[in-house]
Amino acid sequence: MTSIRGLLIITAYFGVLFAVSFIISKKHSGNAAFFLGDKKSPWFAVALGMLGASISGVTFVSVPGMVRNFDMTYMQMVFGFIAGYLIIAFVLLPVYYKLNVTSIYSYLNVRLGKYSYKTGAAFFLLSRTVLAAVRLYLAVLILQTYVFDAWNIPFLVTAAGFLGMIWLYTYKSGIRTLVWTDILQTLVLIAALIIILYQLSKGLNLDFPGLIDSVKESSHSRIFVFDDWFSRQNFFKQFLSGCFITIAMTGIDQEMMQKNLSCKSLKDAQKNICTLSLFFIPVNLVFLCVGVLLLHYASANSIDLPALNDNILPMLVTDGYFGSISVVFFIIGIIAVTFAGADSALTGLTTSVCVDFLNIDKYKEKEAEKIRHKVHIGISFAFILIMVLFHAINNTSVIDAIYMIASYTYGPLLGLFAFGILTKRKTWDKITPVVCLSAPIICFVVNELLKEKMNYRMGYELLLLNALLVFVALWSFSFRKK
Repeated sequence: MTSIRGLLIITAYFGVLFAVSFIISKKHSGNAAFFLGDKKSPWFAVALGMLGASISGVTFVSVPGMVRNFDMTYMQMVFGFIAGYLIIAFVLLPVYYKLNVTSIYSYLNVRLGKYSYKTGAAFFLLSRTVLAAVRLYLAVLILQTYVFDAWNIPFLVTAAGFLGMIWLYTYKSGIRTLVWTDILQTLVLIAALIIILYQLSKGLNLDFPGLIDSVKESSHSRIFVFDDWFSRQNFFKQFLSGCFITIAMTGIDQEMMQKNLSCKSLKDAQKNICTLSLFFIPVNLVFLCVGVLLLHYASANSIDLPALNDNILPMLVTDGYFGSISVVFFIIGIIAVTFAGADSALTGLTTSVCVDFLNIDKYKEKEAEKIRHKVHIGISFAFILIMVLFHAINNTSVIDAIYMIASYTYGPLLGLFAFGILTKRKTWDKITPVVCLSAPIICFVVNELLKEKMNYRMGYELLLLNALLVFVALWSFSFRKK
């Protein structure tokens, strides 16, 4: 693949996104369109677009790669995702629509008080800013390696360039634009996956039934782990982690719920979530099957694979093993999931800062728009800074890094919402910031002690322990509401 071809693909794809944004923003701009899409988003459009935003560049390269070490056990977590989406649809969404919120953290203000509200919003800002920047980092790093390094362009310049492009097509209409650009990005992602699978079938000289048989017969086809309770791949750990990660990273995440709140009604939002959950099983299963087939292809052709799992798919595709068409669609796929994840995060974070901390509703429309633009730019610079820092220190699988960060920072959020929804008690509001800061520290200490004393490293169950600590502490300082 030539760097010029890669640059042309990126330019063309961005041109399409900008054209869509331009058409929509001509008729729909302002804060109402930016924050909630004027409450006119079709549910089916939101569902299809959220699929691409939820998958992200991390899934695109990391899930096929993780098959080498963990087989197809990631599907256990995917099944947990489905349970989590059902809880979001029928427990959380009715609460948000009943209160008619712009920021979902307004619920904490109504239910628990101002300190709980600000603490929840602050944890979201910390969590989502870091996680979105890390996800974007992975995709930008791939494009940097295979496109921009040939011109000796520094990583900082590449990162800033991509953030600048994302800012351009989101700054006017926000969610109103994202609902439609995300559809394009999801379709591109699925097309890239199908093309890579087709090229694998040609490279292995197998038809579709032959590919299925190859996956079944592989030593990496294992999905379920019931016998090893200490394994991080144990079914119950993976299922529960998937369920609560979905609730934490979608149901109580402003970025993801903002699109649902832009639907016309609660019923439409629920149809969107249920449809999205059904998409997740086949899409993730295909990603894992691609991972198995990549290992089969490498073994059959005596190809030395890179040490880092995240590099397996990019190396095989960009080195020309599957033809130039796969390279083109791989680049487009990476760009699609990069933009789908980052543009949603940028919009959600901007909304949270404006609504939760700056009380933007108290300003007149023109002044409020100026404030929103400044916040939008500020979040973009924060993304660039975190990406550069992560580029300097990263030495682990990105998908594990993301979920481990989420275990520490989303746990307090999950505990806050669980206490608010599952109990009718009132807690001492001023103690909430202390509780939410203490819980991750205790979790870290417990994890280190378990590693030292029992040689056991907690995985995604950290999220559950973190939330449980917050829940119990809030209960301890609570009393019955009169």
